[in-house]
Amino acid sequence: MSLSVDVYVPRAEGGIEVLDVPPESSDVAGWERWRTEVWGSEPVRSLGARFFPRLATEDLTVAPDEVSDFLAECDLLRTHLARIADHMTAEAGTEAGTGSRKSHAEHADDVSRRLDNIVNAARRALGVRGGVIIW
Repeated sequence: MSLSVDVYVPRAEGGIEVLDVPPESSDVAGWERWRTEVWGSEPVRSLGARFFPRLATEDLTVAPDEVSDFLAECDLLRTHLARIADHMTAEAGTEAGTGSRKSHAEHADDVSRRLDNIVNAARRALGVRGGVIIW
């Protein structure tokens, strides 16, 4: 199972409306295990991230007025991709019987591509005065 990133707009009567993902976009935000292994990992928390670590215990809902701060956190994580990939590589090395291992560069590329999807969703959210949900 994988995590999805979507854009939502608040409804006047309460609740939210999740918007369709445009055909040229992807909603993939990582594997379910990434909640703790990547987004909620020690390297991400140690950067002072306040949004992504929430995924370790719950779905992440970013309110419309927080999207700009969320984009800044995405930039912060991208700046430290090597550190996050180091952690992923070390964690993979401790798992028994998982088959082939990804290289450091492959881990960094995986996270980068998921961040691209998340950033694209956040930018779409800004355009409609909506929020972002990762679930």
